[in-house]
Amino acid sequence: MAAPRKAAHRKPKQRFFTGPAARTAATLAFAGAATATAFEGAAQAEPPLTPAEVRTEVDRLYHEAEIATERYNGAKEKAAATAKSLDALRDEAARRTARLNATRDALGSFAAAQYRSGGIDPAVRLALSSDPDQYLRRAAYLDRAGDRQAGALNGVRRQADGIAQLRARAEDELASLAARRAELRKHKDTVVTKLAGARKLLATLTAAQRADYERAADTAHGGGPSRADRGIPRASVAAPGSRAAQAVDFAYGALGKPYVWGATGPSSFDCSGLTQAAWRAAGVSLPRTTYTQINAGRRVSRSELAPGDLVFFYSGISHVGLYIGGGQMIHAPRPGAPVRIAPISEMPFAGATRVA
Repeated sequence: MAAPRKAAHRKPKQRFFTGPAARTAATLAFAGAATATAFEGAAQAEPPLTPAEVRTEVDRLYHEAEIATERYNGAKEKAAATAKSLDALRDEAARRTARLNATRDALGSFAAAQYRSGGIDPAVRLALSSDPDQYLRRAAYLDRAGDRQAGALNGVRRQADGIAQLRARAEDELASLAARRAELRKHKDTVVTKLAGARKLLATLTAAQRADYERAADTAHGGGPSRADRGIPRASVAAPGSRAAQAVDFAYGALGKPYVWGATGPSSFDCSGLTQAAWRAAGVSLPRTTYTQINAGRRVSRSELAPGDLVFFYSGISHVGLYIGGGQMIHAPRPGAPVRIAPISEMPFAGATRVA
């Protein structure tokens, strides 16, 4: 008897629309897809920023650009130091190589002389000598010279080893320099991107709105460049020393000069570039960045501030100014805002340092 057939579980054949039904289905599908796309686009569209939101975002971008600027300054300083170290290693290796070559030449000359005179047995030369005493004196000298040459050979080996070590250190410094330069490019790209973003946002404002933003920024940062041009009465508080007074004098002389990121003067400055230049005019060398300048002297409290002190802002120590007394500082605020006087209360205070 034939075995009973098992029930077949087969997927039913798909029936495709043809003719008018196909055209209707396609139209509905297209309309549905278009509607979904329209809804998706509506969901993704973002309303334009209000002028107040633009100002907030621009301020944020400027602050982030300043953070990146200080990192750029630090990387640039380290790259310069590494390049200087690499040059010194290469110069030392060249000097040692020259000395090594001179030693090798001297040894080669001595070896050649020995070879030329070594064809006759010493006993025969003694027998043939017209002055045996003089020959023996020369032989003793040659023995001592041989000892010295053996020492020279050991010296050659030591020199060669030292040169090899110098060259290995130079290779390490070269790799470090490449890393520093890559870091430099990264921070530069960040600064450029942040500033470009700020300019793009400002371009969305009308001329009147941009003027309002600049007026508000000037007020927050202590006034516009015209204030510096008119001449500002100095704070009545005296600097604690002649060097501090010189640094303050320099800062007053820089009023109105433009902010340029990475600049240390004399025609433009960023924030740490200004304080470094001011103290350099007083004969004091400061490190390049805000986060290293804060450790360049004795920390002082806000209540102890005196003209010439460095005042720092934000938790990341990303901004610095030069205190001039009366709760005021001279600083380089941001792109588009020149060196000016401003209250130290305008930004989150992070600390202060007395340089000298």
